[in-house]
This record gives sequence, structure tokens and C-alpha cells, in this order.
Amino acid sequence: MAAPMELFCWAGGWGLPSVDPDCLAVLTYARFTGAPLKVHRVTSPWRSPSGHLPALRTRDEGTISKPQQIITHLRKQKYNADYDLSATQSADTLAFVSLLEEKLLPVLIHTFWVDAKNYVEHTRKWYAETIPFPLNFFLPNAMHKRHLEQLQLIWGDDYMEDEEKLEKELYREARECLTLLSQRLGSQKFFFGDSPASLDALVFSRLAPLLKAKLPNGKLQQHLKSLQNLCNYCTSILSLYFPWDGGDPLSSAPRAAGTDGSEAEEDPHKRRKQLLSVLVGLAAMLGYAFLSGIVSIQRGSVGPAGRQPVAMQEEEEEEEE
Repeated sequence: MAAPMELFCWAGGWGLPSVDPDCLAVLTYARFTGAPLKVHRVTSPWRSPSGHLPALRTRDEGTISKPQQIITHLRKQKYNADYDLSATQSADTLAFVSLLEEKLLPVLIHTFWVDAKNYVEHTRKWYAETIPFPLNFFLPNAMHKRHLEQLQLIWGDDYMEDEEKLEKELYREARECLTLLSQRLGSQKFFFGDSPASLDALVFSRLAPLLKAKLPNGKLQQHLKSLQNLCNYCTSILSLYFPWDGGDPLSSAPRAAGTDGSEAEEDPHKRRKQLLSVLVGLAAMLGYAFLSGIVSIQRGSVGPAGRQPVAMQEEEEEEEE
């Protein structure tokens, strides 16, 4: 039997199998199609073979890091959630993907990473408590800076000229986007009927974190919660496809030992790599002090129908003291 593909993604939290939307999209698509993945849910992108999350390590094509490229690879391996879609449904998929990326994604970035109250009390708090020492001292700030740059790239120069006016307009468009999704879903189980497709994986990965996170400033979250069919949709996908692995990071399953392909057997130099990671982190902290708070992280990145869910071989990778 060939070795399974290995997926590296952010650990779970907030009642979700992963807190990162891109990782959640790939995980959900894999569950929809029954793709045989060995999942490593980690607490630092430095534990990924590419330095990015998500990352898929394959036997033939090396490591793939971009979510859409990972899904394309799974399709090439005959794990295609869109196999039965008509031409019209495929066109609808493209239209809704564009809508989500243009109208919803920027506001989700703002909600989690730019809104000061949400970022300090929720987002940064989770990452600072989850990422191992000493990376937790500076990696959340580096991720924050990267998301700010991404948002400025999406919004353009207008963002700098009148942030308050633009924010109000974009939140209005995001609420309209959620309402349109609710109308399109209607009373259906999934967007194209009784079987999930790639659009469902993407919509779920964008909506579930917004629904499940305990945000102190939840103006967009409140609108989502008022759309009962979208709430039921997210809850249904969680219960059908992730019944055993939502919730707190690193605590939902005991670590495998020895004979089942545990990390200790796969990587005999794990301790050495962890020590090197700590040393690099300490060096970065010293650099942070000498450079008056300027820290640069170069390795980050922003980020068939009807089958029954198949349990993927997964292991929670804990950071050892």
C-alpha cells in the first residue's frame, strides 16, 4: 500500500478542526471526497516542510502549499467533489468563489486581524497561547503585519485615505454577500443539493470561524447568526464530517506511540530540530530587541459527491517542552 499524502495545517480551536480558513477549506474538501490523508495539525508554520500552512507532502510532486493547488492535486488523484456538477453549476461555483474573495474575505481579515479589540482579545491571544515558546513572542505580530499588508493590497490606496468610510462600505457589502449566500442555499443541505462540492468546502471554511469564534466585537458575526440556514449548514458539516475532532488544539486525541507510524518513528531527529527551532527563536528575539521592534518573517504566507465521510489518519502534534 502506498504511503498516504500528508497534510500539515494549523491546529484546531473554537470548536473547529483548524482555526485557519485555508487549512479548514483543504481539510473539508478532503473529508468530502474521502481523500486518504495523514493530517499533522501543528502550532507553528515552521513545523511544515514548506514553512507554510497548509502544506501537502506528496510522493510524486513534493510539497504543495497553496490551497487551490492542493485541491487540484486531490482532483488529479480522482478525489473530485465536483465530478457530477453540470456546466451551469460549475459556472455558479466560479461566480460564488469570486464573490467570496472580493466581498467577504477582506472583511474577515479585518474582523480577525485588524479590528483592535478582536485582534488583542481573541486572535492574538489564541495564537500567543498556542504557538510554542519562544516563537509566540513575535510570530503573532508578524502574522498581524502580513494580514495588514494583504488588506492594504486588496483595498488599495483608498484604505489609507479614508479607512472609516471604506470599512463601513465593505462591511455593508459583506452583509449583502452573506444574505445572498443564505438565499442561494435556501432549504438545501448543500449548495448544489444533497451532496457537497468544492464550493461548500470554501463557504464553510469562511463562515465557520466567524460563527464559532467568541469575538468581543461581532458586528458581522451577529448578521451571520441571524441567517439560520447558514448557521445550520455549518453545524451540519461539522457534525457529519468532523464529529471527532473539533475543539481545543492538541487535546482531542492521545498521541500515537511507536507502531502506528507516529512522529517519533517518522522523524528520529525531531529533538534536534526542536532545539534548533528554539535557538533560532531566541536569536530572533535578540534581534527584535536590538532593532527596536522591527522583526521580519520571510517564511510565512497569507493566506465524489454523495460519499460518506471517511476518517483520515490523523495525529495531533504537540510541542514538547
